[in-house]
Amino acid sequence: MNIITTTDALATICAEAASEPYVTLDTEFLRERTYYSKLCLVQMALPGKGSERAWLIDPLADGISLDPLLELMRNPDVVKVFHAARQDLEIFFIDGGVIPQPLFDTQIASMVCGFGEQAGYETLVRKIAKASLDKTSRFTDWAQRPLSEAQQRYALADVTHLRVIYEYLKAEIENNGRAHWVAEELEVLTSPETYITHPDDAWQRIKTRGNGGRFMAAVKELARFREDFAQSRNVPRSRVYKDDALLELASTKPENHEALNRSRLLLREARRGDIADGILAAIRAAQAMKPEDIPRVADDNGQIQVNPALAELLRVMLKARAESSGVAQKLIASTSELDAIAAGKRDLPSLKGWRGELFGNDALRLCQGELALAAKGNRVITVELPKA
Repeated sequence: MNIITTTDALATICAEAASEPYVTLDTEFLRERTYYSKLCLVQMALPGKGSERAWLIDPLADGISLDPLLELMRNPDVVKVFHAARQDLEIFFIDGGVIPQPLFDTQIASMVCGFGEQAGYETLVRKIAKASLDKTSRFTDWAQRPLSEAQQRYALADVTHLRVIYEYLKAEIENNGRAHWVAEELEVLTSPETYITHPDDAWQRIKTRGNGGRFMAAVKELARFREDFAQSRNVPRSRVYKDDALLELASTKPENHEALNRSRLLLREARRGDIADGILAAIRAAQAMKPEDIPRVADDNGQIQVNPALAELLRVMLKARAESSGVAQKLIASTSELDAIAAGKRDLPSLKGWRGELFGNDALRLCQGELALAAKGNRVITVELPKA
């Protein structure tokens, strides 16, 4: 198998790729011991069959530079094809400062082509490429060298079958006129903000047990310190302290090292040194936080007034539209969004873009009494109601 270990060899295959309409790509990485992913392997294939024109690029090889690959990622004439691209794109953005474009994500494309919600690569290989995958190397240490024959075969399969899947889905999308649906879904993936974690916003991912003012101030400051520390030292958040320990600290608000040592959930390493000092500084900052800066947790569950009959009609309409379009219901609208629509809310993803075309616009007309639902054979259809 062809493993690329030098910059010159990489430049040669990237020059060849620059004349092709697309390349298929995948990465293998490790993240268990670091904050940022450690890139261990890049797989790339050009249009062809089998292992023909497919390579494994070794970023761990001595002296290799990935600059030719990064230049290819910037080439506007070559489509970069991934499956479930988010983590792959994060690596290219963090390590190389580039987001591959133009982009095609076969997982996103498959969602609007009748393959359900978040179809796995193995499913698409079986259904589209009519092949099977050898999964024996799925859980493996990709940093070890040399790579075994089994590892190499497994890694190459992630880009060789992808060629068939891409060509099939691309044709399907052109036939069903849903290219703009896919483009909308890709906007998040191609935005740099998707891959930047701001320490000041880290509190938003914490599932809190309460929402009191000083408690939430402490959650914000403790999450901010943890994120900043983890990023600067390139260690996992959980190595600093876990969420349960963060919530305990936000509740007890230790003011000194003696109080900090009474924590039940804090790791031993966090009870001293820079982490301990950072925790105590975060607690002091939380206590001094101005009331207007304290984060507020949105809690609409007790306030939302749902019309249950209308919500049920929306569920019936959603199911009918999902079945007729071949798009998974959850991809179009969640149950909570249906309840929100029935309660009069309008700033929702299911009412915008392609979701609005497929479902949202008519959902609003149903709410406004302009449409009704009716049975026609074994189908549910919408019927125009006369204007009052």
